[in-house]
Amino acid sequence: MAPTSTPQTPFGRVLTAMVTPFTADGALDLDGAQRLATHLVDAGNDGLIVNGTTGESPTTSDAEKAALLRAVLEAVGGRAHIVAGVGTNDTHHSIELARTAEQLGAHGLLTVTPYYNKPPQEGLYRHFTAIADSTGLPVMLYDIPGRSGVPITTETLVRLAEHPRIVANKDAKGDLGAASWALSRSGLAWYSGDDILNLPLLSIGAVGFVSVVGHLVAPDLRAMLEAHLGGDVHKAAEIHQKLLPVYTGVFRTQGAMTTKAALALQGLSSAGPLRAPLVELSPQELEQLKLDLAAGGVQL
Repeated sequence: MAPTSTPQTPFGRVLTAMVTPFTADGALDLDGAQRLATHLVDAGNDGLIVNGTTGESPTTSDAEKAALLRAVLEAVGGRAHIVAGVGTNDTHHSIELARTAEQLGAHGLLTVTPYYNKPPQEGLYRHFTAIADSTGLPVMLYDIPGRSGVPITTETLVRLAEHPRIVANKDAKGDLGAASWALSRSGLAWYSGDDILNLPLLSIGAVGFVSVVGHLVAPDLRAMLEAHLGGDVHKAAEIHQKLLPVYTGVFRTQGAMTTKAALALQGLSSAGPLRAPLVELSPQELEQLKLDLAAGGVQL
């Protein structure tokens, strides 16, 4: 049974886009995934994104995606919102992934903007609505033009919000002005998808985070959120400033790479290695990551 959600917080408030654990020989590590998911929920996450791009979804097969989702649901599905990443640049393929996720018991879907083929806004609208039409699950859009090449415009977000199952947006556009207008006009539940803007987005009406640094500092993220919700803006700002080195360090290079390195530094070796084309950090990058995390108060 999924945790309780509300129209204002359909997927909870503090979610981490979970890395996908692999074994030393590159196979999917389901035991490691269950251990990691349990650790993340115990640390304060009330939601997890499984099979997102931080989970190396471009290099996992459909069968692996299904097995991973099943394992995480078994481990923590009663304690956290488990949202399945089903975004691709092929609408039919995304629909297949969405239907499988629903059959396995996912609590919601995350659908990233189609990448590389650069569809126009009408193409985005049809893509997202086709996915939302294909299941009964609530949908979170994922707007990240820096990776996909195409933004979801405010007008398109407003149109998409009319769909009864498109209920939220993960905003990684990096434009607080555009976010303000889209949030106010669409009524979508707004989630920060850019960790360094977690607090600024809360200040304009976001309800929570879909984080990468939540692998490492979920208690701090929850404390910042609760301080903001409780009206203690000074405390929220203090936590935000404390976390700046962590935000910077994790995103000096690709986020799955730094996250897996950081988890290994903490002794959580269950995250395992990466799949090509991602690679391990260089010795210099690893030393810089240690400095960044230490400056942000992360215990290694």
